[in-house]
This record gives sequence, C-alpha cells and structure tokens, in this order.
Amino acid sequence: MSAPKILFGFHAIGVRMRTAPGSIVEVHFDNTRRDARMRQFLERAQASGVRLAESDGLRLSRLAGNHAHQGVVARVQALERSHSLDELLEQLEAAQEALPLAQRTAPLLLVLDGVTDPHNLGACLRVADGAGAHAVIAPKDHAAGINATVAKVASGAAESVPYFMVTNLARTLGELKERSIWIIGTGDSATQTLYQTDLTGPVALVLGAEGAGLRQLTSKTCDALVQIPMRGAVESLNVSVASGICLYEAVRQRQAGAAPPLS
Repeated sequence: MSAPKILFGFHAIGVRMRTAPGSIVEVHFDNTRRDARMRQFLERAQASGVRLAESDGLRLSRLAGNHAHQGVVARVQALERSHSLDELLEQLEAAQEALPLAQRTAPLLLVLDGVTDPHNLGACLRVADGAGAHAVIAPKDHAAGINATVAKVASGAAESVPYFMVTNLARTLGELKERSIWIIGTGDSATQTLYQTDLTGPVALVLGAEGAGLRQLTSKTCDALVQIPMRGAVESLNVSVASGICLYEAVRQRQAGAAPPLS
C-alpha cells in the first residue's frame, strides 16, 4: 500500500468523503474554529465514519505545507485509477460500445504543454471535470504534478479527473492519432478559430502555458491549430480560462448535435 498523501480545504476533502470515505486515514481540524461551515463539515465527516483529530493551526499548516488549509487537513490513501492512458482509452471504448449509439460520447481529452504552475493545473483539472473531459495529459518534464496545492485549487477534481504525465508528449499525441483522436492545438498564429472547428468527434485539445504557448514539436504534431478570438487589448488568456473556453465549446457542439460550418 502506498504512503498516505495530504488533502486540505473543505472542497477537496468533502469530495473525497462523498466518493471514497474509506480511503481517508484521518482528518485533522482546527479545534478553535466553530463556525457553521466547520460544524457542517464535521457532521458530514462523522456521518461518513471518518476518524477526526483535533489540531491547532500550527500543526495544520505543517501538515498542509502552507496556511491555506481552511482549518481542515486530511491524510488519505491514493485512489486506484487506470494505470495508463492506453488502459483508460480501452476502458472508455469498451464502455461506449455497450451503449446505444444515441448515448455514446466521443473521447474528450485536455493536453497541457508546459503548464508548471500548480494553481493553473488545479484550475484546469476543475474545468476539465466540469466539462466531462475523460483525462488530462501532460509531459513529465515541464509540467506540474499533483500535490496538495493542486488538489486544493481543483476543489475535488484532482480526485475525479485522471491525470497522466507521459515521457514523450509528441509520441503520445501520435498514439492518440492512431486511435482516430483528432489533435487540435491552440495558437495565436492559427487562421481558423475555435468556433469554426468541428469538436464533435474524438478530440484532444492541446494548450500551452500563457505567453510561451505550445512548444514547436508539439505544435507540429497537431492535426490542426485554432485560435480563440481576442477582441480586447490583452494578447492571451490564462491557460485555465482558455481550457474552459475550448472544452465547453466542445460540450456545446456535442449537445447541439451538429458541428459549426468550416468556412
């Protein structure tokens, strides 16, 4: 069994209590905080059978590694997930084949190239969860890993969205192409906009860090590049905002059941 890891904040721990309470080793809480939010949290924890431990602010900060814990820190066991992106896609394909055609959903993946800030990664995971993306993919180098800060910002999405860090991003994108997944990158120099692009089929949306954008090899590996129209003075959007725009455009198109004109 792997060593317990740390979650902190009401949202992140609350999601784990709802989805896998048995994986929580213990929850440390600020014994001086007695507001309604803390009382409700402790009632849910007790109802879930979670072990509670009173702690002071100093201990909580040491456990969390910062002061943003909101008075609650949990030691939890890692959840079992698909061991690889291939395994996830195979499971997804098998699950879709078991459904009637009208209920099937094409794979929707978010690929992050060079996103090293844990706050940005957490926000991207949160929007990926909201849009129903099947996974988030990033290179092992030039990328943030999952840590307590990411989990806090993600508000539970770090627990629900598979996050795969791959050795060679360009090779992984090539393998996705072999599975008939269309690779759509974003870039300011693209001549086609996001809203002119068909996102109803299997697609991986590839975004780079704000300012730097996609690395050259990643950009060359994409099947197509699109841009998000910018009408104001700023030149770029935060990567989590851009991820939300791209993912929810895919959601909009899929719910509408028709792709936009490619003119």
